Amino acid sequence: MGVYEELQRRGLIAQTTDEEKIRELVNSGKAVFYIGFDPTADSLHVGHFMALCLMKRLQMAGNKPIALIGGGTGLIGDPTGKTDMRKMLTKEDIDHNCECFKKQMSRFIDFSDDKALMVNNADWLLDLNYVELLREVGACFSVNRMLTAECYKLRMEKGLSFLEFNYMIMQSYDFYSLFKRYGCNLQFGGDDQWSNMLGGTELIRRKLGKDSHAMTITLLLNSEGKKMGKTEKGAVWLDPEKTSPYDFFQYWRNVDDRDVIKCLKMLTFVPIEEIEAMENWEGSELNKAKEILAFELTKLVHGEEEATKALEAARAIFSSKSDSDNMPSSDITSSDMPEGKIGLIDLIFMAGLAPSKAEARRLIQQNGIAVNDVKVNDVKAEISRESFAENGFIVIKKGKKVFHKVILKD
Repeated sequence: MGVYEELQRRGLIAQTTDEEKIRELVNSGKAVFYIGFDPTADSLHVGHFMALCLMKRLQMAGNKPIALIGGGTGLIGDPTGKTDMRKMLTKEDIDHNCECFKKQMSRFIDFSDDKALMVNNADWLLDLNYVELLREVGACFSVNRMLTAECYKLRMEKGLSFLEFNYMIMQSYDFYSLFKRYGCNLQFGGDDQWSNMLGGTELIRRKLGKDSHAMTITLLLNSEGKKMGKTEKGAVWLDPEKTSPYDFFQYWRNVDDRDVIKCLKMLTFVPIEEIEAMENWEGSELNKAKEILAFELTKLVHGEEEATKALEAARAIFSSKSDSDNMPSSDITSSDMPEGKIGLIDLIFMAGLAPSKAEARRLIQQNGIAVNDVKVNDVKAEISRESFAENGFIVIKKGKKVFHKVILKD
């Protein structure tokens, strides 16, 4: 199985300009490809994670990655998916953020011996003469066609600034410059970047008469259709000073049951055959899959030692018999689960964690309840007998400090 087929099997590929040509390039290790990162903060976050993993996969197959830092485009701001204009950053802010990105990317990509490049589009964008740019590039873009692009739709509702309107031209010029300078023949990006990427392939064709290619990767969305990587505290960062390794681990340990297999396929390097074997896992087995997901991703970002610490800390809360001995507890029996399961609202009330079922419902709705360290916000959630299989008990966490053990006694 070639790397392209593995990307397909993992559900990573969304759109391609020429599937057979791209398959040939990446499977033969002849792709010189780039992914762009706009330095809007001083750390990469979970939203960048899949792109970094993709770069690593393709480099392992012999292809050459180019990490393009948007020191120039960052001064404009990508309007894609935004209803409001981005905050304007100073050049000093952007330079600082670029340096932070370089350090973090080196954990994923091998930049030694010309195996990969890291470049900054400020090197060519900031020296452009406006009139020369209009003459060289302006004629290659149709305003009518640009206005139909998906990336502008949300901003059009509130008013798209001319500054942001130029973003597509700048990103297209990046691909054009990378093609000329480094022989870059392929661009990857999120599926919401498709219009911008096509602009680059078209510019190269019209200016140089050469073929180049683009492929979008599936956006990392949760089961509710929202981008993953956000919590009540904000973004999940790769910088341990902004999101601790433990909190990073817990984010992935707490993903929805419906998302765990997808995340394992798209983000980890666990063999695809092993992941596919997990697809029918339920109960305690599914919790094991979540542990694998959280451990593997924390190891990628923070190293195996920090991943092991986070795993042990998480398990200590509810998995250790000795640690749970002094925890307040309640007993239930099979008669409380006539169909092999019990509603979480009923269980919270029976355990005395809420004075009424209405209060139990409110706790769940406000993300105040976790079962075996997994957040639950579905008021219709039910706890099955299988959830008790591993230890004979489960731990319900209310808020940040209240832990309660529920023991199943037959």
